[in-house]
Amino acid sequence: MSGFAAVDVIRVKRDGGALSDAQIDWVIDAYTRGEVADEQMSALAMAILLRGMTPGEIARWTAAMVASGERLDLSGVSRPTADKHSTGGVGDKITLPLTPLVAACGAAVPQLSGRGLGHTGGTLDKLESIPGWRATLTNEEFLAQLGDVGAAICAAGAGLAPADRKLYALRDVTGTVEAIPLIASSIMSKKIAEGTGALVLDVKVGSGAFMKSVDDARELARTMVELGAASGVRTVALLTDMSTPLGLAVGHAVEVTEAVEVLAGGGPADVVELTLALAREMLAAAGLDADPAAALADGRAMDTWRAMIRAQGGDPDAPLPTAPETEVVRAATDGVVAAVDAYAVGVAAWRLGAGRARKEDPVSASAGVVLHRRPGDPVRAGEPLLELRTEDPGRIPAAREVIEGAVAVAAAAPSRTPLIIDRIS
Repeated sequence: MSGFAAVDVIRVKRDGGALSDAQIDWVIDAYTRGEVADEQMSALAMAILLRGMTPGEIARWTAAMVASGERLDLSGVSRPTADKHSTGGVGDKITLPLTPLVAACGAAVPQLSGRGLGHTGGTLDKLESIPGWRATLTNEEFLAQLGDVGAAICAAGAGLAPADRKLYALRDVTGTVEAIPLIASSIMSKKIAEGTGALVLDVKVGSGAFMKSVDDARELARTMVELGAASGVRTVALLTDMSTPLGLAVGHAVEVTEAVEVLAGGGPADVVELTLALAREMLAAAGLDADPAAALADGRAMDTWRAMIRAQGGDPDAPLPTAPETEVVRAATDGVVAAVDAYAVGVAAWRLGAGRARKEDPVSASAGVVLHRRPGDPVRAGEPLLELRTEDPGRIPAAREVIEGAVAVAAAAPSRTPLIIDRIS
């Protein structure tokens, strides 16, 4: 598949033109093989960020990324398959209760997840706080677990969309992460290669999300829903609010604890609301008529969680790591909590050791932030607003600096923002 020069492909996009199918197929394949250099792909990614892509270009780009590697065949799984992808937020532990819940209702959930980068947490990092649990499964183990348990949360194998792995790392260091065509094709190439029959997207909007505006989030959601439909994956998206952290816990072990509370029939109202909303969408997309609230109430979801953790070497009864160092941030005045800035809380958790600056950095399982008050809650001067947790007391001042103004206390209760802003199908 020769006959192209990378510089010619770059020029077409630089000058606002549309890339041909053949140019897209060639550049993705050649980049995956190392024939197109990182600096050339960087230039093309920046041209895409500035000039955009047509729906046809995005569809072909996604298909070429899928074709760069293997495609999992889930046809041997007896249950209908459904998966969820979140664009990333603060305190977003929804995958943890959602996956076993949907499996308990009769679907198979092939949840290939990632690690956290920057201020947003990664599902695999959270689960690795459970003693013995492992993120890596072979394709055979993955398929067997989907058959036995109905749910698996694990790392994507190296064979799935290798073009995306190379391009993802490049976007992170070249200021091109925000390009909607590149975000959409990155997410959807992995999900299409994974082989799921139905996909529900949780597209986050607000200070703690990639997408700060509802318009941008809607454009991203529409683009991904169209990509899914074009590839035969029944896809629906919910736009959800990420101006406030989800739940009360932000970190790894603390979020696992909160997820288990939800599976036990408790947990924060917002986490329960979003888990149930996404579960209903996944079950409907998979063609199943089941009530997820009943599976939470009667313990079936918890049973599936325990089986899923055990299947991947984890001990669901083992105590989780706890941070030796804590510091409480208290209210300066009486009033009502008006806002909790998700981005500031995410950065504080990151500075406490819960996040990483580079992909290869280790994370602390016990570090994080625990909220004592949410928007709408009354508070008196001196009462706790939130708690910083870390292994290293030297990290507290930098976290404290970013969190100082994160919780706004006002005289009156704020107007309530709906958690689910829109639905796109």
